[in-house]
Amino acid sequence: MERISDRLGVITDEVSSDIITALDFAAANGLKHVEIRSVDSRNVLALSDEEADRIRQETESRGLFISCIASPVFKCALDASRQVAEGDRFNQAERSVAEHFAMLERAMELAERLGTNRIRIFSFWREEEPIERFEAEIVSHLTRAAKLAEERGMLLLLENEPSCNGGFAEEVARFASAVQSPALRVLWDPGNEQYGSRPCFPEGYAMVRELLAHVHLKDVLLDAEGKPRAVPIGDGIVPYAEHFQALREDGYDGLFTIETHYIPEGGTAMEGTAMSLAGLNALLEQLQSEAR
Repeated sequence: MERISDRLGVITDEVSSDIITALDFAAANGLKHVEIRSVDSRNVLALSDEEADRIRQETESRGLFISCIASPVFKCALDASRQVAEGDRFNQAERSVAEHFAMLERAMELAERLGTNRIRIFSFWREEEPIERFEAEIVSHLTRAAKLAEERGMLLLLENEPSCNGGFAEEVARFASAVQSPALRVLWDPGNEQYGSRPCFPEGYAMVRELLAHVHLKDVLLDAEGKPRAVPIGDGIVPYAEHFQALREDGYDGLFTIETHYIPEGGTAMEGTAMSLAGLNALLEQLQSEAR
């Protein structure tokens, strides 16, 4: 099985909104792939065909590949008349469910141009508890999306995102299992689980371990009031050493992507991501040393 460092990438706007700057950083730091979420403060789905073609060429010319379109698909309300939670749309205006299905079609078109078949999706803005009241509706939409993806040879990655109905491992696992499609798997983000004050390991991981197909990496600390804040990987409470050991034992051979959300005070996103990469590399070196 390849080492984690041989499967490691970054979301480009976690380095810079300028795609060339981000790609240069990824190549210079030995990363293997990138995810595209926004470019020049524009959502990835706003890219033209020509822009997508140029980004693919620039990426591959540096020995990198585009692993995933980190889309905002289904970061929307199931029913605009209901009060729901909201989160970061990544430079995307609020739109209806029907419009998000059109966005999914565009995401699949762009994926083909960018040389990937992976599209990150969500599970609609979080409804008032209990979420189970809306589960049939959520699963129905996700099933339709998975069917569209399967017809195009695409893989949808459903991320655990606290502002959405699939906020935590238990929920995304339940939704993915209910859809029962090879075209929909879980994108596991242990940092997001901890952001929502849920234990990501072993409890969270155990719920998604047989369903996951992609992993995002970030770290988090809770202040005295229990409020989460982003920190460099290795400085927080996400138990990555145990996570990586379990992933290896379970035979996970997929990709890992740095998504730090951390910017040091007075610093830049690039500096924050560099600090996270340094912390991650130190941890991986420690694990390798212990395994010898």
